[in-house]
Amino acid sequence: MPIAAERSAASIWPPLKTPIFRNLLIADIASDVGTFMQSVGAAWLMVSLNAGPMYVALTQTASALPFFVLALPAGAIGDIVDRRKLILSTETWMLLTTLVLAGMTLAGWMSPVMLLVLTFAVSAGDAVESPAWRAVLPELVPKKDLAAASALNGIEFNFARAIGPALAGFLIAAAGVGTAFLVNAASFFGVIVVIARWKRAVRKRTTPPETLTGATIAGVRYVRYSPAIRALIFRAGLVMFFASGLLALLPSVAHSVKDSPVVYGLLLGCFGLGAVLGAVLLQPVRARFSIEVVVSGGIVMFGLTTIVAASLRALPALSMLMLLGGAAWIVFISVFNVLILNLTPDWVRARVLAVFMLVVQGGVAAGSGAWGAMAGRAGIQHALVWAGVGTIATAALGVFLKLPNVDIDVTPWVHWPMPRIVNGGKALDPDDAGPVLVTLEYDVIPEHTSEFLDAMHKYGRIRRRDGASRWGVYRDVETENHYLETFIVNSWAEHLRQHERITQADREIEGRLQSYTRSKPRVRHLVAAT
Repeated sequence: MPIAAERSAASIWPPLKTPIFRNLLIADIASDVGTFMQSVGAAWLMVSLNAGPMYVALTQTASALPFFVLALPAGAIGDIVDRRKLILSTETWMLLTTLVLAGMTLAGWMSPVMLLVLTFAVSAGDAVESPAWRAVLPELVPKKDLAAASALNGIEFNFARAIGPALAGFLIAAAGVGTAFLVNAASFFGVIVVIARWKRAVRKRTTPPETLTGATIAGVRYVRYSPAIRALIFRAGLVMFFASGLLALLPSVAHSVKDSPVVYGLLLGCFGLGAVLGAVLLQPVRARFSIEVVVSGGIVMFGLTTIVAASLRALPALSMLMLLGGAAWIVFISVFNVLILNLTPDWVRARVLAVFMLVVQGGVAAGSGAWGAMAGRAGIQHALVWAGVGTIATAALGVFLKLPNVDIDVTPWVHWPMPRIVNGGKALDPDDAGPVLVTLEYDVIPEHTSEFLDAMHKYGRIRRRDGASRWGVYRDVETENHYLETFIVNSWAEHLRQHERITQADREIEGRLQSYTRSKPRVRHLVAAT
């Protein structure tokens, strides 16, 4: 690799040379700071309304619930509509609902129930936007800068997490909760302006548009029949289950040091600062070591941080420990995000990200509950130790579920010829015509039969991943070395989309199949007779 390329690979700054990414990153800092101010303000307002502990707890529920309820449909929407327009719409929705929240608060009309409803409404906009927001990152920077761009996003988010709550505290004390909500509303303007000015490349659609239900099913199906993505999501979810213990119990750790919210804020700020430093160091580390080593090292480091936190009670030592924990946290979180982006083609990216977010957030929610329950029964120290041991143990998953290659090419490989339709001079209605049965007849070289069948079953996963509801391969008992592949697609429209979903990365398996046969397969398309 040339010296200039090595420096670029080890640097985190190249994505900032892209104006749209740079402007959006700056705007997003303000937006995320406002979001953290909103969270602090909502919690403080609920307490100020004397609503009781149940309503205070429900404030967090109202913020988190939309990400579980809307994750899958949000992913589908993020793939079947223009992502730029979707982001503009959701940002405008959040701006308007936050203005309503601020206005009612300043007017003194707020009630606990209304606060929960408006908090849910603001969070719903964020939940619908999130898969599309993450999915546009590969459109903003070149592929070689994707890891650095993801790390910069991590810096931005953790910087906002470090200063947002503190700013909210000062502003609420000086001007009230309603003013904090107004600042959050104003923070949406920057993102709206940048996205509105973004000249996103127009993507011409050559196949019928997907429905919301069909797109959701296609997204789940894609994950199911993509072993690398499925393994990555499972691994990330399991790591988050154990790693969530430290953040879930951090308020209790802070309370054991001193009964003051300032201590918790300081520890959380150190964690965020550590994540910023870790993101800066991530690129040089990735340039020297394999992804597996980087991720496993970050997981082990975070597990050790969790274990040591069980025994420390001195604030300076805990603060330094949180710096290390934040740095380790951003290492594996950032790499997992980049891998998902690299493994997923554009047509299904938001849907796969939605499944990924759902599993990761589910791991955090389940882990937080489990370690909280253990702390209640056995003590905080025991819970932290076991959470740390479990986190370290997940590093062993690298032996069985190795992280996939990030250099695969998932751009479309549109090479299948479109079938010639003979329908009495009538065109097929793409949505109504179906199911579709596709058959391919292969004349296999006898000495390559076992290799052919092995490759064929791997190719079957690709057929199912891209749209087939059923698939099979059969041996002709009347003609020697003759095999028949069959698969069923629910509609003609879905089969047309299937033609565009095969990727450049699938070239290898298709090439292997052709090398084991004497000639190209004979293809037939049959539509259900009605």
